[in-house]
Amino acid sequence: MPKDHGRKEDGTPITDEMVEAMADEAEVGYEVDEIIRRRGGRPAMGAAPATVESVRLDPELKRELIVRAAEEHISVSEAIRQAVRQYLHAS
Repeated sequence: MPKDHGRKEDGTPITDEMVEAMADEAEVGYEVDEIIRRRGGRPAMGAAPATVESVRLDPELKRELIVRAAEEHISVSEAIRQAVRQYLHAS
C-alpha cells in the first residue's frame, strides 16, 4: 500500500515514484546560481534588500491614511513611503 505523501498544488497525489525522483535529483545536487536566478518574491525596491519598519498609528490617523491611499489608488505602504520621502526632502 503506497504511503500518503500529500497532494500537489493542483490536487494530484504525490506518489512514491515522485518522492523517489525528487530524492534522486537532490542526491545529484543543485546548481545554486540557477536557483538564485529563479527566485521569485517581491521586486527589489533599491540597491539592497528593503526592510520592514513598524509604526504605531492611532485609529483616526490610520483611517485617514487608508482613505488617502484609496483616493490616490496606491497602497498604504506606498503612501507611507511617499510621506517619509516628502518629510526627508522638505527644507
